[in-house]
Amino acid sequence: MNTDAKTMLEIKDLHVYYDNIHALKGVSLKVKEGEIVSLIGANGAGKTTTLQTISGLIQSRQGKIVFQGKDITKEKPHLICQAGIAQVPEGRRIFARLAVKDNLKLGAFTVKDTPENLEKDRAKFYKDFPRMSERKNQMAGTLSGGEQQMLAMGRAIMSRPKLLILDEPSMGLSPLFVKEIFSVIKKLKEDGVTILLVEQNAKMALSIADYAYVIETGKITLEGPAQELLNNPDIKKAYLGA
Repeated sequence: MNTDAKTMLEIKDLHVYYDNIHALKGVSLKVKEGEIVSLIGANGAGKTTTLQTISGLIQSRQGKIVFQGKDITKEKPHLICQAGIAQVPEGRRIFARLAVKDNLKLGAFTVKDTPENLEKDRAKFYKDFPRMSERKNQMAGTLSGGEQQMLAMGRAIMSRPKLLILDEPSMGLSPLFVKEIFSVIKKLKEDGVTILLVEQNAKMALSIADYAYVIETGKITLEGPAQELLNNPDIKKAYLGA
């Protein structure tokens, strides 16, 4: 983690419940500007719950979420999106019956700018994702899984996010598409997008992240520079198949 970079997002002592089930038990983490921060853990550890709480889809019972110095803990999801946080959800959830180009237009719904500038954003997306340019008039539901993941990321990018949250972007994809998706994530960082990444492929996630957290049964149990965690014997044994 770059100690000189400003903190973009900070979660402090977050507690979340599903009825009487204590899902998050005091989660705290930071995301610095310009970095990729990865959150890894087993299924059911609390990764998606953490992301959905940041996005306002789930309300915490205790704790605080601060984004660019503003407390957004109780903010509505659409206002959190307008503030600059975009989430690509697990399972993609594109608008299957709309064309690729229309999915992208909906991604820019909250952006207050001229049609010409929004068209420039779409043109850049098509340049970065030439496969999507070829399919811009195609119904999104007819795309392959990897193409749908690209579209879901593009839809989020069209909102011009300051923080992009990715929930399991490689899930269900072929190795070739996984490699392509991670290349896109690295390029987004190069373009200045700050990224919070939850990913089942811990090795890939740690290989591109700057900093990482390990969550187990709703608690952060380990954190540190991603390369250090990548070489940690316990992490290798638990998550990297070593």
